[in-house]
Amino acid sequence: MAGSGATRTHRGRKSRPGDEILYDRELEDLPPELRWREWMLRVEAVIFASAEPVTRETLARVVGKSCSIELLIDDLREELRSRPYDIVAVAGGWQHRSRSAYASAIRASQVPTRSFPVLLTEQEAAVLAAIAYLQPVTRGELSTMFGKEVSRDTIASLRDGGFLGSGPRSPTPGAPYSYVTTKHFLSAFGLETLRDLPDLERLEDAGLLSRQALEGDALEVHESDASEGD
Repeated sequence: MAGSGATRTHRGRKSRPGDEILYDRELEDLPPELRWREWMLRVEAVIFASAEPVTRETLARVVGKSCSIELLIDDLREELRSRPYDIVAVAGGWQHRSRSAYASAIRASQVPTRSFPVLLTEQEAAVLAAIAYLQPVTRGELSTMFGKEVSRDTIASLRDGGFLGSGPRSPTPGAPYSYVTTKHFLSAFGLETLRDLPDLERLEDAGLLSRQALEGDALEVHESDASEGD
């Protein structure tokens, strides 16, 4: 019957909600140069429209199988060299970001931006930095390092902000939860991976962070860890 194929895929299987949308990724009818250009525009459009970093797997849905997404990104970034924004690798994907040279102009304009600024107290920032470098780490270990208790409220605030997630339970008595940073942490601070964190030794030399309190058998886990369940 005419039109009966509208409810079936090209292999005769009935279509179902969630089936992959038919979309011409290969663009075989176009000359190579125009095909590459169209792939570039598609990738840029997807990255521009997304509120979060876009992964390679996501971009692969709109380009041909033989297309190198990395080379596409390189060509896009070359075209943007004279623009006040760039496409940057962050949190396992790519995202449009304004260049730092124009940060003051954006702040002065007071326009609402796509991403919210990272607003942390001094204590929250210090705890988050310690977790980023020492993860997975428990609240008791953090308290030992800082020489005073790191409150559950501080941890809860960082979790609510999307910066922290639960890591493996510690093998210490009471098996307290440990904490790790999230992809949102990477995105918020413009990092592609944790390897992009500033060098820990330089921070130690500057007296800003020390691993010493967490090393060796002298580590004393606070009793609060034994009852920690958050």
